[in-house]
Amino acid sequence: MMDIVTAMEWSYVSTLASEGNYGESGVEAFVQISRETGGVCIAQSLKIPREPRKGEFDKIIRRLLETSNARAVIMFANEDDIREVLDAAKKNNQTGHFLWVGSDSWGSKIAPVIGQEREAEGAITILPKRASIDAFDRYFRSRSLSNNRRNVWFAEFWEENFNCKLGMHGKRPGSLKKCTGLEKVGRDSSYEQEGKVQFVMDAVYAMAHALHRMHRDLCYGYPGLCPRMASSIDGKELLSYIRAVNFNGSAGTPVVFNENGDAPGRYDIFQYQITNRSTAEYRVIGSWINKLHLNVEAMRWKKGDPSLPPSVCSIPCRAGERKKVVKGVPCCWHCERCEGYHFQASEFTCELCPYEKRPDANRTGCVPIPIIKLEWHSPWAVFPVFISMLGIIATSFVIVTFVRHNDTPIVRASGREMSYVLLTGIFLCYAITFLMIAAPDVGVCSFRRIFLGLGMCFSYAALLTKTNRIHRIFEQGKKSVTAPRFISPASQLAITFSLISVQLLGVFVWFAVDPPHTVVDYGEQRTQNPTSARGVLKCDISDLSLICSLGYSILLMVTCTVYAIKTRGVPETFNEAKPIGFTMYTTCIIWLAFIPIFFGTSQSAERMYIQTTTLTISLSLSASVSLGMLYMPKVYVILFHPEQNVPKRKRSFKAIVTAATMSGKLSQKGDRPNGEVKTELCESMETNISSTKTTYVSYSNHAI
Repeated sequence: MMDIVTAMEWSYVSTLASEGNYGESGVEAFVQISRETGGVCIAQSLKIPREPRKGEFDKIIRRLLETSNARAVIMFANEDDIREVLDAAKKNNQTGHFLWVGSDSWGSKIAPVIGQEREAEGAITILPKRASIDAFDRYFRSRSLSNNRRNVWFAEFWEENFNCKLGMHGKRPGSLKKCTGLEKVGRDSSYEQEGKVQFVMDAVYAMAHALHRMHRDLCYGYPGLCPRMASSIDGKELLSYIRAVNFNGSAGTPVVFNENGDAPGRYDIFQYQITNRSTAEYRVIGSWINKLHLNVEAMRWKKGDPSLPPSVCSIPCRAGERKKVVKGVPCCWHCERCEGYHFQASEFTCELCPYEKRPDANRTGCVPIPIIKLEWHSPWAVFPVFISMLGIIATSFVIVTFVRHNDTPIVRASGREMSYVLLTGIFLCYAITFLMIAAPDVGVCSFRRIFLGLGMCFSYAALLTKTNRIHRIFEQGKKSVTAPRFISPASQLAITFSLISVQLLGVFVWFAVDPPHTVVDYGEQRTQNPTSARGVLKCDISDLSLICSLGYSILLMVTCTVYAIKTRGVPETFNEAKPIGFTMYTTCIIWLAFIPIFFGTSQSAERMYIQTTTLTISLSLSASVSLGMLYMPKVYVILFHPEQNVPKRKRSFKAIVTAATMSGKLSQKGDRPNGEVKTELCESMETNISSTKTTYVSYSNHAI
């Protein structure tokens, strides 16, 4: 019966037994086997009293319904109790709910199910395998009242079998016909061999074989009972001989006993089925001889349904869910889904995936997290690249224009050497966009480190050198007419490249301390939902390293801004201090806006896109401001107003200093700020020039 329950995949069952040795011992054996084998839990073990009170069976049905998931009920009960239980199920409208598994006391009997076929439908019962003994049939059919007087019950059987009465002393009351004594079993009445005849005959033969062997051992050569066998043997000794027998029984099957005294189990398995013609019958669906042989396809349930009905405490958990077992009931559990980055490691546990992996679709394992990078077609890359390309084209155009007009007064007055250095820095600021968007590898990461701050360093080192030169010239002019040192083009280039070399030295130290390499950052886009998680392929440049790389250029920018403020009072007709000042003010605003955007998005899932786009656009905007304010007016004059690109008369350093000094004094009396008042000296020097034209002066052409 345990094998049947296991084959049906029923893990949660109840037991029901008639009070007494048969029922209670049968249930006890079933429960014991279930504990030893595991996999089957007993929901309830109920007992039917010997003398049940009214409503007792209704109460049993209600008790069974308390654990309604335990639909399978293992029954060790007598015929009357089985019938009452089926009737109670019918009264409580539970037809088809319970799955009955009956012992051999139910077997294939008709009496328990008459009138309750629907309630018994699908019941699985067992019956010991039996064979019809032809010799017994011949013997029993030959019995009559005259040749079977030794059986005291035979006369009563005769009356019952032939429905007649044996004289006035007959056992059956009523006006029945008188038995003639000539009736014949199997001819004048129906006859079917009782199913247990084989076992009764084998039991008798087993006793005979045991006594024969005992006599041979204890009374060898002695006819009849010897004194040893007649007086001193006990039941235990006889039992040992019975258990030791081994012979072929009446059906040709071996008769042996195991260490527990049980004969080998050989059972037929039946199911009570209702056919399409609404006729009910027991059908053989399998057998048990040392192991179960079950024809599941032949089984039918309510309304002919061939699918196996469940009898489980809890349905199996779905993929990605673990079982949380109810304490004390191993067949009952709650299903808990493995959440987040956990996967189902076993039936009862969830474990965390490795950091670089995420659970698969059904959470039964882990798969690598997809790796992404900033793609060229991404909107986050298209806009910066577009600005950068426009900037590169514009810068290249300015460089070509300056090279073609290299010896014109405007180009020379701008300081050709420093202009080319500054334009190189502007070009690098635009070009770094392509390195920031390119797929990271060791080469790209190396170039990023070199050129990230180098473009700004070129630009602001050149501008700082220019503003410092202007400041020193006019500060020196206030004290004496002696020209300050290091204002020649060669000196300016030396100072500029000295400032740039500091940036390069820092980058080389960075290379030595931490060689460039790529990393996959799984934390940047590690979202709550694992399906959205991505690993970001990037260069191993932290935010701190980025700021350090740009920090020196920002320092140059701030210092240049300070000098631009200091030289704001210099006459605008003598130098380009004012365009440099406006350039630096605007650049500072750009980078002040960059810092909160860059660091404020450090926790965003779009961090890589936002920070890269912000950085590249900030660099391009800084370059565009410098290009637009410092060089576009000059290019405009060179191309569209060549009449203004003519040499002006040169002035000595003494005249320049005098003009600057007087301009400073008069500007203190003027109404307009920042030295925007024209000095008298400047006006006298421009008498031949229209007020709308700009005079370009190159200090490098003065004899100092």
